[in-house]
Amino acid sequence: MKFTIALAQIDNTLGDLRKNIKQHVDVIRRAKEGGADIVVFPELSLSGYAIKDINWDVAIRATDDTILKPLLDESDDISIVAGTVEESEEYGMYNSAFFIEKGRVAYVHRKVYPPTYGMFEESRYFSSGKSVCAFDSTLGRMGMLVCEDLWHVSLPYILAQDGAQAIIGIAASPTRLSGDAARIQNAQVNSEHHKAYARLLSSYVIFCNRVGYEDGVNFWGGSEVISPNGDIIVQAKLFEEDLVFAEIDGNDVRRARRFSRHFIDEDVQIVLDELAKIKKGRR
Repeated sequence: MKFTIALAQIDNTLGDLRKNIKQHVDVIRRAKEGGADIVVFPELSLSGYAIKDINWDVAIRATDDTILKPLLDESDDISIVAGTVEESEEYGMYNSAFFIEKGRVAYVHRKVYPPTYGMFEESRYFSSGKSVCAFDSTLGRMGMLVCEDLWHVSLPYILAQDGAQAIIGIAASPTRLSGDAARIQNAQVNSEHHKAYARLLSSYVIFCNRVGYEDGVNFWGGSEVISPNGDIIVQAKLFEEDLVFAEIDGNDVRRARRFSRHFIDEDVQIVLDELAKIKKGRR
């Protein structure tokens, strides 16, 4: 596993699917010019975040090769991660991440934990995904998560145990300022999470967040790639559109796991046994 990744930290147009797809194509071509093997866009990058009741109007099926054709056409020589409203075969609505390569949607992750608290109301408009697993791509074995999923430690853990050496998280994270307005609380807290996951799972953590304003909400950006040692390899600007590149090398995963064996020595059976006891009400 060795490749160049581009993080496409963009703003988009709420509800304008075709305009957003055109924007994606423009950025994909820039990523190709920069030598990228894969380009990652933020959560709901094709639709905008605050879609609410227009979710039916912008929903896409993974098999819809008409609407997705411009992206499919670009994917012969680059892999693409894009966020979208997905309609299932049962007509359910999901906040999903599409992994596109070689002219098709090769894998779909449906957001497991759509938040509905505070300013969030996603469960009013989206169903919850019911599975999380790693998948094989032309670039190696990896996994995808969507925003709130990264706040549930079980999901990155599962992906790493399933063989993912690169965990891609796409987000539309709103800005929250602490008492010191110069300090962006979300940027700091999220980055600390990513570093911890990367170190503990000896895996790359890739985070692509959006920017811009939508329905009175600001998004802070700060997209980043974290090495298996927990170091920031590249970090995008705050509050501005950006396209940044990083090298991903499976040898770094090998070195991290050989140098500190905590991930290799992890006993999944203990976790399964103890969780089973907890579920049965032992405690």
